[in-house]
Amino acid sequence: MQTAAAGEPAPAEPGEPPGRARTSTRPDAHKRPDERKRPKDRKAQLALAAAELFCERGYHGVSLDEIATAVGISGPAIYRHFPNKYAMLVHATRQLSDTVRAATEGQDDLESLIAILARLTVEGRRVAGLYQWEWRYLEGEHREEFRADLVSLVRRLTVPLKGVRPELTDLDAAALVRAALSVLGSFGTHRAVIAKGRAEAALTRAARAVLGDEPPTPASPAAEKYDDRPALGVVARREILLAEAVKLFHVYGYHAVNVEEIGRAAGINASSVYRYFPGKADILAAAFYRASERVAEVTATALHGARDDEDALRRMADSYVDLTFERSALVSVYLAENNNLPESDRHELRKVQRLHVEEWVRLLCRLRPGVPAAEARVLVHAALNLVTDLSRWVQFDRRTGMDRHLVRLARTVLLS
Repeated sequence: MQTAAAGEPAPAEPGEPPGRARTSTRPDAHKRPDERKRPKDRKAQLALAAAELFCERGYHGVSLDEIATAVGISGPAIYRHFPNKYAMLVHATRQLSDTVRAATEGQDDLESLIAILARLTVEGRRVAGLYQWEWRYLEGEHREEFRADLVSLVRRLTVPLKGVRPELTDLDAAALVRAALSVLGSFGTHRAVIAKGRAEAALTRAARAVLGDEPPTPASPAAEKYDDRPALGVVARREILLAEAVKLFHVYGYHAVNVEEIGRAAGINASSVYRYFPGKADILAAAFYRASERVAEVTATALHGARDDEDALRRMADSYVDLTFERSALVSVYLAENNNLPESDRHELRKVQRLHVEEWVRLLCRLRPGVPAAEARVLVHAALNLVTDLSRWVQFDRRTGMDRHLVRLARTVLLS
């Protein structure tokens, strides 16, 4: 059927007398496509699309035009709702907090709360990874706001947990709750394929098992506190550059650091940096390959000479926790900056990461032959995420006893 241009007489419909022209009465006929039928929740739609893209490709890897395209509007139309991309990130993290708050409001039963959070994580998998972003991209008051929301959620679960386990102190209960939340939140950090129902059930069981575990026991005051030390002994200029870059990326984030700052930290000028690395992205890639090598080394060492599969699992958990505490900057950058790698390196390193996860999956499936590989994969990701989340929470300080606690919790998750 023919259509008339806005404001022009419309041709007669079939069956109407010839020459009886009609004028379009559509109230939005004069509007551009992106202005017509604008939904009332356009701001929420934009924030959701932005959150999904941020989690998929990284905050700096997404443009406003790409967000607009995902929602079906023009780029300039975004500015009716948000002044810039950062405002979209703030709104998206607030939406995440508001969704959790609304779903858990008034609930005081621990089992129900865990089930609700498992469902929310699985249903909102594409945006669940935002919970790890406050330390990377949120600034000042927004970071504190997001942290306050997390503290409020921890309290919401701590109260009923202490009702079930009155022997726990407030700090012990909070540590176990944070561990359970890390298990649930892990589903947003990977893309392993599994049916939603199975994922919910696996995450719920693992979170409940963690809440039933023993709390961390502080180590003696003399226990060593590991700082962000270099990945290897610094014996050459290239290694100095790599070690200093990793520390800067860890503290400030990849995009906030420039080559001049890396050179200055290593004691050389910026032009000399390019003798060793073609650019900043190549330094990041080198750090990733170094981290991959370290993970492969500790895994091989753990598996070599293990008495049986159960001993191998314990040794792998112990080795991974040790690596996380001893090489905190390297491991943190390895987990946080994947989206900033050059594409060829990103694909290659993701394959390496998957191979590492599959080592755990094969071992777990031998130990628990009734567990499908898809579920084992979810549990492995949960255990690894738990280690990095809680070690960062205690600032990689072994004096808290968190290192030994995480070895036990990782096995609890895997065997739940």
